[in-house]
Amino acid sequence: MSNKIVHLITIDPQIDFCSPKGSLFVAGADKDSERLAAFIRDRGDRLDDIHTTLDSHQLIHIAHPIFWKDASGNHPKPFTQITADDVANGKWATSNPGWQKRGLAYVNALAANNRYKLFIWPPHCLIGSIGHAVLPVVSDALIAWEQRNFAKVDFVAKGSNLFTEHYSAVQADVPDDADNTTKLNTDLIGVLSQADEILITGQALSHCVANTITDIANNFGDDNIKKFTLLRDTTSSVPTLEFLGDDFIKEMTKRGMKVTTTNDWN
Repeated sequence: MSNKIVHLITIDPQIDFCSPKGSLFVAGADKDSERLAAFIRDRGDRLDDIHTTLDSHQLIHIAHPIFWKDASGNHPKPFTQITADDVANGKWATSNPGWQKRGLAYVNALAANNRYKLFIWPPHCLIGSIGHAVLPVVSDALIAWEQRNFAKVDFVAKGSNLFTEHYSAVQADVPDDADNTTKLNTDLIGVLSQADEILITGQALSHCVANTITDIANNFGDDNIKKFTLLRDTTSSVPTLEFLGDDFIKEMTKRGMKVTTTNDWN
């Protein structure tokens, strides 16, 4: 290990995102994962800690089709956007009528907090499913890193609350007062703040990477933001939403984040 303390945070390197057979494959994520695995194998002796987040949903979830229905009982198709007006005027209602008030409150909260509007995704990263697992090439590299360094990868689950999206690994889009797992993860932020450099990778750049790093930065202090280094060749954006990833990079580099590749990092 070098004198400089280096942490790697790899966001949602799971089969559903990173395999072409995954339910929500991010184009390019398979090759990103191969480069990431090679980096961990070849440069792992310089990594003091690895944090790996895991999107962890159940089928019945506010961002999955089954949660909502129209007046004819049809569920929304994946990639449908549901706005506060859509719910208020009855275009979409919760499949469980008892959740209607909560569903309306949720989309109103999203409209107020300037995060994403509610977007319906194909069911993905279902707990216990193959799609929830880390892509084998990355998993093998992580296990090998643990063996070589007698160290433990820090796995961080997110997204198991049915009533809120959890793009960010450190807090839900709308925290649930009754569920501490949706609230700001100050423990992870505190651990990361002890590093001299924090390498960033994962999927998707446009969503979970952008939200995780932005939320950490907003609770980190400007000096700590300078510790961020994005490994650009190990992360991709959701197709057609690449502008979100580009906007994130522009904003965070202004705040001090560096951008490099696995080959150029030193």
